[in-house]
Amino acid sequence: MTDAAANGSAAGGHLLQLDDVHVYYGAIAAVKGLSLTVDQGEIVTLIGSNGAGKSTTLRTISGLLRPKRGSVTFLSRPIHTLAGHEIVALGISQSPEGRRIFGRMTVFENLQMGSVPSQGRWFDQDVEKVFTLFPRLKERMHQRGGTLSGGEQQMLAVARALARELKLLLLDEPYEGLAPVIVREIEKIVADIKSQGITTVIVEQNAVAALELADHAVIMDHGQIVFGGTAAEVLGNAELRTSYLAV
Repeated sequence: MTDAAANGSAAGGHLLQLDDVHVYYGAIAAVKGLSLTVDQGEIVTLIGSNGAGKSTTLRTISGLLRPKRGSVTFLSRPIHTLAGHEIVALGISQSPEGRRIFGRMTVFENLQMGSVPSQGRWFDQDVEKVFTLFPRLKERMHQRGGTLSGGEQQMLAVARALARELKLLLLDEPYEGLAPVIVREIEKIVADIKSQGITTVIVEQNAVAALELADHAVIMDHGQIVFGGTAAEVLGNAELRTSYLAV
């Protein structure tokens, strides 16, 4: 994703493309004319304060919200009019803010809830992949989700999104409320996911941690993009760091 792409001049052939997207909550505009692209295998992070429109953008991509104007295209196919389950079937999964695991279900049952078997690919194949990434969850596979630690619950939320054939992973605040040691564990897992060719879009308040992992960054403010470029450009720009990263 280039700076120009983030500002709406992207060419075709991208894995994901949003063009002039406007999203409202009632009469309130949460996203205003957002245009960006994400290419295959990238990690892109959306940065901004609370209310900047970051989570709204993820929810629009995953079909939980419908844009009032504009389009969302995935693998050259418009998806902004599809139902959520149709978007999931195309290979898009979201790990939501606040984890939202099923507390009364076991770890294994939570992973089953994220599975979408298709074309001869079954859950047992995907769960082994997940347990390779999250060996701690394998140790707790028969434990109820609600009894896990906060870090383990976050791992489960991410693992549930991965328990299927996947092309695009959306992570909403994956580091929220976690100790630094657990943040580092999840960072390693996201890096492993990238090595498998899975594209990831991350919304994260811990901007520095997200930027250290990302290829590209989009800074949002009041529902609009104010900067789009490489993560290194953001980390190396004192004005952007002071204005949007609070560092």
